Amino acid sequence: MARRNVLRLAGAAMVAGLLAAGLALPAVGGAGAVIVAASDELNLNPAELVEPPLAETTTVLDARGKKIAQFYDQYREVVPLDRVAEVMKTAIISIEDYRFYQHGALDLEGTLRALAGNLSSGQVGQGGSTITQQYVKQVLLNAATTRQEQEKALETSYTRKLNELRYALAVEEKYTKDQILEKYLNIAYFGAGANGVQAAAKRFFGVSAARLSLPQAATLAGAVQLPTSTDPEGGRENRARLLERRNVVLDRMAELGEITPAEAAKAKAAKLGYKGVPLPGGCEASPYPYFCLYVYHEVLNDPRFGETREIRERALKRDGLTIRTTLDPGKQAAAEQGIAKWVGPTDNAVAAQALVEPGTGMIRAMAASRKYGTSARKHEMSYNLVADSAHGGSGGFQAGSTFKTFTLLTALAQGMRADDGFTVGSGYRAPDYAAFKTCAGGNIGDPTHTVTNDEGSPGFKTLRTGTWGSVNTFFMELERQVGLCATVQTARSLGIKRADGKKLEEYETFTLGVNEMDPVTVATAYAAIGARGKYCAPLAISRVTDRNGAATDYLPKCRQALDPQVADAAADILSGVFTNGTMSAVGGIGRDAAGKTGTNDDQSSAWFAGFTPDLAGAVSIGDPRGAIAHKLNNVTIGGRYYGAVFGATVPGPIWRDTMIAALKGVPATPFTPMDTARFGGCGQYCGQPVTKDERADERNPRTRRDGGTWPPA
Repeated sequence: MARRNVLRLAGAAMVAGLLAAGLALPAVGGAGAVIVAASDELNLNPAELVEPPLAETTTVLDARGKKIAQFYDQYREVVPLDRVAEVMKTAIISIEDYRFYQHGALDLEGTLRALAGNLSSGQVGQGGSTITQQYVKQVLLNAATTRQEQEKALETSYTRKLNELRYALAVEEKYTKDQILEKYLNIAYFGAGANGVQAAAKRFFGVSAARLSLPQAATLAGAVQLPTSTDPEGGRENRARLLERRNVVLDRMAELGEITPAEAAKAKAAKLGYKGVPLPGGCEASPYPYFCLYVYHEVLNDPRFGETREIRERALKRDGLTIRTTLDPGKQAAAEQGIAKWVGPTDNAVAAQALVEPGTGMIRAMAASRKYGTSARKHEMSYNLVADSAHGGSGGFQAGSTFKTFTLLTALAQGMRADDGFTVGSGYRAPDYAAFKTCAGGNIGDPTHTVTNDEGSPGFKTLRTGTWGSVNTFFMELERQVGLCATVQTARSLGIKRADGKKLEEYETFTLGVNEMDPVTVATAYAAIGARGKYCAPLAISRVTDRNGAATDYLPKCRQALDPQVADAAADILSGVFTNGTMSAVGGIGRDAAGKTGTNDDQSSAWFAGFTPDLAGAVSIGDPRGAIAHKLNNVTIGGRYYGAVFGATVPGPIWRDTMIAALKGVPATPFTPMDTARFGGCGQYCGQPVTKDERADERNPRTRRDGGTWPPA
């Protein structure tokens, strides 16, 4: 209380000093009298300063706790005062406010000295602001969210200076000197994009604030007053000014007796030593840029981070969050190596892969053959190749025959058995427009279009053999029997949605994968089969900790999408793709695994999606210049020439190599055996082996156990 009374009694002198030292004054004669007269009417009571939390860097960690990315508006790392080198504290106090520990909010001696100099010269040549006043000014500037607010915080006016003084009085009463110095060192801007002494030490010299040397500390102390004109990133002239400012600080420290003249001379002889350590943060600087992009957009899409997208982005870049993710660096390395073995970074065709954990939906890896960046010359990609448009991706590629799995699941759910089937030919036409109906009831059949087989042969096909051979005509007829809408609903229950965010296209060729997809979505759908029908939404973030240490866990969002026994039966059938089907030449991974190749018309893109009970993955490959215009025929990929690329040509081997490496050391979990009483053999739709003559007759029906024929007449 005594201190406050002293400050109030000195009000006239303080105001006179403040206004005269801080602002250009008119003729000397009347200025002092006007100020002194006005001072009696001024409110010199301390005013509470609202101190919003400093904008801090958000840190993104992998599943093991290692930093993989940073996001920020202002590059800053807040550190306590005991983690700042003593020489740094001395340097900043020496040049900015050498009586900092002796005076209150206003340094009357320094202010009056500045006043005398300003009045004698007729202009403002010296400033009398204390470190406390400078801290207040920085708080007000940082709290400004609009250009108008920022200009007001910097305006040259008596009102602003008076308000700053009132705030400074309150700050001096609220904090100790050490606390004020700590706050100032953490809020000050040093140039080169570095806010706060820790960020500046790292950016300028590649060291922590605790390890700054004398010339380094003097450099940073000199930069604070003119951070723009001494910004070393601005070129040679700026660096020359920064060197000059450093030497001014060193001379001042010697003048005050903080260092010896010899120490000052030695430090002045040193080179500037600016290293320009690249600013950390942003996905381009991340070792896992595609996963980083996914996390970035996941935050922007999640209402838990704020009511609007703007608020969420502000939280991500200013709130100093620590975001632990689901990324497994070992599995990520496996995915990257699996791709690099088969596809080159400058190939026109691009491969992308996602690994997802069954039963949790945790995304364990996201990799692509192209490097992330904006250089077209270097064949870099500036969008997320592995994810949908909601997570920074593009339109994706048609998923091809990976969608046949959803028709298979629908057939099993409707009671068909593994060896149920029917005869199909090499071509398929819908019998009429009403043969396929959308979920809205619209007729979508196309009797004018013939679907042909890219793989597999005509004849009698069962759920097993039709799947193993990926026979288009078989799945067209199967989809007709189980229903287009039922197949679409199965896919939706497993999280299937278009990569571009548009509504799923419900054409008769839905089962052939005409919808554009992304690897994360497809991998997550297949992971649900590996989890015995338990679908879990893709999960990239496992925990968020705020700047105060309060943590929020992000748990898997799961639901039972399929009858577990249906999923078991599908896994049993799909496992045959490795032993008897389109992947038989590629081979398995040495443990229970199942999957499906996917190839689109004329090889516009190719896929493989597969799963084990422990890990699922999806691989796509296509040409981002335009998959239809640039098909995967007569192409060189990864240094190998291909006349045509199928699902088992490149995506399948990538998946196999990735899974072997990713699951190394992980105990193999077997599939739950298929319930043969429910799904074994054939039920209503049995058939005998097809003869050569019968195969030639595409219209030949097969005998059903109930005496009828299949397909129905």
